[in-house]
Amino acid sequence: MRADDFDPHTNDDLVDVDPYAPTKPQTTIPVYKRNQAPEGLATKRQLRDMGLRPGGQEVVAEVETLGPKNGYLYENAQAKPVRPMTLAKEHALDKAMAARQTCPDCGRRFYGCLRVSLGICLECHDGTPADPSSYINLTASPKAA
Repeated sequence: MRADDFDPHTNDDLVDVDPYAPTKPQTTIPVYKRNQAPEGLATKRQLRDMGLRPGGQEVVAEVETLGPKNGYLYENAQAKPVRPMTLAKEHALDKAMAARQTCPDCGRRFYGCLRVSLGICLECHDGTPADPSSYINLTASPKAA
């Protein structure tokens, strides 16, 4: 179509489409003040304390928090029990934590995680002595006879 052929008074083939328009109707969920959520609704943390998990259900409501984000509420009746810890999961978690707690230079595994900015323990970084009760010395393991 050339610019000379355009007639603003005819609306042939003109469609007003908003690419950002929602495809389904927007539904709003209720927002409750702190400590005023009705019975039967709980946050993920509260569900975990009860031995439950959301189990794929949709968020039912929100609760206002002191922080910038609101907490999501789920129905207790639709929650599923927490999956039990298996030996394979426990081994994988221990392996991941060992990577965060072990100094690559001296080989000591600390009870807390090492600083990410350093990547090594303070003793290897600047000579600050580490308290012997704060780590497990993996390099001094007893040798088999």
